[in-house]
Amino acid sequence: QVRLVESGGGLVQAGGSLRLSCTISGGTVRDHSMGWFRQAPGKEREFVAAISRSGGTTYYADSVKGRFAISRDNAQNTMYLQMDSLKPEDTAIFVCAADVSPYLGRDPVRAPFWGQGTQVTVSS
Repeated sequence: QVRLVESGGGLVQAGGSLRLSCTISGGTVRDHSMGWFRQAPGKEREFVAAISRSGGTTYYADSVKGRFAISRDNAQNTMYLQMDSLKPEDTAIFVCAADVSPYLGRDPVRAPFWGQGTQVTVSS
């Protein structure tokens, strides 16, 4: 059974940075495409960023391109999301997702594995 556990959320001022982590158990990062979605209050869950199963491809939502960077550490079995230049509109619960497919889809209904989420709050 694949299990995903996130960490690293918190409260930060606008312009600041945070790094989120997602550790996988019951599987390895090499066997899964992985990524992040977020959900703000009253809004639908939306795609943020993903890394392919091979680790060779990363892709982002337009709203975070140039500010966020996704990566993974095979030895630690962990995926990361470095978030810089944070804005108040980035405030949301960030949730880690994984799929056995080569590429994690941008539609959240397609991801079979989910973490519990971590809160990110950006103050103005």
